[in-house]
Amino acid sequence: MKLKPVIFIFVVFFCLWAWIPSAFSNGIKWHSYKDGVTRGKYEQKNVFLNFYADWCGFCKKMDKETFKDPAVIAFLNENFISVKVNSEKERKIAREYYVTGLPVSWFIAKNGEKISSLPGYVSPGALMNILKYIQTDSYKDMTFKDFLKTM
Repeated sequence: MKLKPVIFIFVVFFCLWAWIPSAFSNGIKWHSYKDGVTRGKYEQKNVFLNFYADWCGFCKKMDKETFKDPAVIAFLNENFISVKVNSEKERKIAREYYVTGLPVSWFIAKNGEKISSLPGYVSPGALMNILKYIQTDSYKDMTFKDFLKTM
C-alpha cells in the first residue's frame, strides 16, 4: 500500500520528462500568409514574413541555422506571428512584397502595415538584434545603429 504514492510520483515524473523536451523543440510555429496576417491583427503582434523557394541555397541555410537556433525560435514564437511563403507557389503575394531575390524577410506591424524588408541570409545573432529592434518599436524613433548602442 505504501508503494502507490511512489508509483504515482514516478508516473507523473516520467510524463513530465517525456513532455517537456518536445514542448520546447518543436521549432518556429509557421503560419500561412492569410492566417498569419489575420492572427497578427487579432493577437496584436508583429508579423515576421519569410519568403523562400525550394531551390534557394541561402534559404536552406537559414532554415538549417537561423531558424533552428533556440533563441530565435523562442523569441519568434513568443513575440511574433511567423509566416513562411514559398515565392514560387504564391507569386501574387511575392509580387505584393516586391520579392526579386531570395531569401527575403519582411516585418509587418500589428495593424498590418509594412515596416521594412530584410534581404538575404541573416545569421541567428543578427536576426535576434533585428527582432528586438522591431518588437520594442524602436524602429519608430531611432536608427538600428543607435539601437545597437543601447544593448
